[in-house]
Amino acid sequence: MKKRLLIGLLATVLLLTSIYLYVMYGGQRNLESENATFNVTTFELSKEYSSNVDVANKKYLEKAIEISGKVISVKNKEVILENAIVCNFKNEDISVKENQIITVKGRVVGYDDLMEEIKLDQCFIIKN
Repeated sequence: MKKRLLIGLLATVLLLTSIYLYVMYGGQRNLESENATFNVTTFELSKEYSSNVDVANKKYLEKAIEISGKVISVKNKEVILENAIVCNFKNEDISVKENQIITVKGRVVGYDDLMEEIKLDQCFIIKN
């Protein structure tokens, strides 16, 4: 009886640990080693999202993309391109300045209807 209880408790702990690790780190990918699915400008991506969010989400959501545009704002780990693309970087050591044209690679994680912004995470600079 004690053996079954111990095995059941151990299995529960393993299951809960697996769920926790999946929730916390399951979406992390190594985008540096992945090929970009699309190479677009901020204007092209914004136009597609403003035309039809559902179609654009089917095309871009959770995909690695390279995107080029003018830096409007830099705050900690966040860079905003052309007032339409919000790029969240992995680290705070971002060597870009406002009004600079850059190309970044990141994963499309969604579209904010209210702010009309496309969100990317795990971004890093390809060319500045």
